[in-house]
Amino acid sequence: MFKAKLFNQFLAIGWLFILLFSQLQASEKQTLLDNIKLPKGFAISLFADNVPNARTMTLGNKGTIYVGTRSKGNVYALQDINQDGKAERRYIVASGLNMPNGVAYKDGTLYVAELNRIIRFDNIDQQLSQPPKPTVVYNKFPAKKMHGWKYLRFGPDNKLYTAVGAPCNICLPKEEVFTSLVRLNPDGSDLEILARGIRNTVGFDWHPMTKNLYFTENGRDWLGNDIPPDELNKWTTKGQHFGYPFCHGGELLDPEYGIDKQCKSYTSPQWNFKAHMAPLGIRFYRGQQFPKSYHHQLFVAQHGSWNRTIPHGYRIALLTFKAGEVVSEKVFAEGWLGKNGKAMGRPVDILELADGSLLVSDDLAGVIYKITYTGN
Repeated sequence: MFKAKLFNQFLAIGWLFILLFSQLQASEKQTLLDNIKLPKGFAISLFADNVPNARTMTLGNKGTIYVGTRSKGNVYALQDINQDGKAERRYIVASGLNMPNGVAYKDGTLYVAELNRIIRFDNIDQQLSQPPKPTVVYNKFPAKKMHGWKYLRFGPDNKLYTAVGAPCNICLPKEEVFTSLVRLNPDGSDLEILARGIRNTVGFDWHPMTKNLYFTENGRDWLGNDIPPDELNKWTTKGQHFGYPFCHGGELLDPEYGIDKQCKSYTSPQWNFKAHMAPLGIRFYRGQQFPKSYHHQLFVAQHGSWNRTIPHGYRIALLTFKAGEVVSEKVFAEGWLGKNGKAMGRPVDILELADGSLLVSDDLAGVIYKITYTGN
């Protein structure tokens, strides 16, 4: 009798701690939301608040959101069943994977980019609670972890696009697949290297009108607080070289690898971001919910600096295009970086929903935000 009573007391105390911890987490997330500043007329809320290390996102049938991770090895599926702007259901559709950062969806099939391979889950929408075993699509990517996590998208040509980053901060890899943008058929055949000289890109999108492919690139570290710039690049022609490791930002020769080189020999960026902003996911706005000034403009998740004395980034920027050229950059959403220089969150990827609202993933806070335009 005494042991049973003691056990029940311990159990009650345990549940109390869980409840208090849950309330504390909810309070912290509400504080984070309250800190985020948006332009007048926009609102932000939590779409999902239990998605540890949430990275890239893709939209499936019936509004299901699939989310990849880098450090957790999980792929999640989120569903907003009652259309109240918050995901009531969360499924783990894959676990134990090797840096499953990239996710792409097409015709009922979920594609996942791991460190050294691409796999797929067929008929995933009907099997969220009991997901099928994956089928290997391609398994010949290098297994180097540094900059090995991948972004994955279907292009307008219905081919899969991804990239293989540099296995270092600054080096000239011997294997030609490193520092490259590649594409392949959905069945894994016909891998093509489209471009080289790309240190690390984990975000790209196609312009809604021109169909040109734009991608972010994270510049090298350890050259100082303010150089080299991070980049937004445009791919147009097979065989382009974007400069790494010889030239950075279209104008700065590398002190080690840029000797006897000229920056004009390489494709220059469309836009230079400040150094160490770490631009990741990007999305051209195609919807109608936001005001016309946002239509076909580019949202950029700036993950934030680590190799800088005074941190910056940790925000969402908006690049304005005119006549096919980037003409300006301004802050769209900020507040993830506290006044004490400590990050409360780190935006990673941006996804547009059918109603024109945006989802933003945060791998530090482990949440997905929803940004809507209310006009108020």
